[in-house]
Amino acid sequence: MLVSMSAVLLLGLPIWFLLRIRYLRWADALLCGAFGFLLSRTVAAPVVQGLLDGVNGFLGQLRF
Repeated sequence: MLVSMSAVLLLGLPIWFLLRIRYLRWADALLCGAFGFLLSRTVAAPVVQGLLDGVNGFLGQLRF
């Protein structure tokens, strides 16, 4: 749950910025959101979740 909320915030900030500079229209953002919800209900959802978990694991091992 924590990773999901972090991903939502990290992906939501660029969308907000693009909407703010008028590069992305509201219809585009709603279409992308609807696609994400529909994708989460398909067979591809475990693959996407595994990919996000792998990226999260990689980023978690980085030390600055």
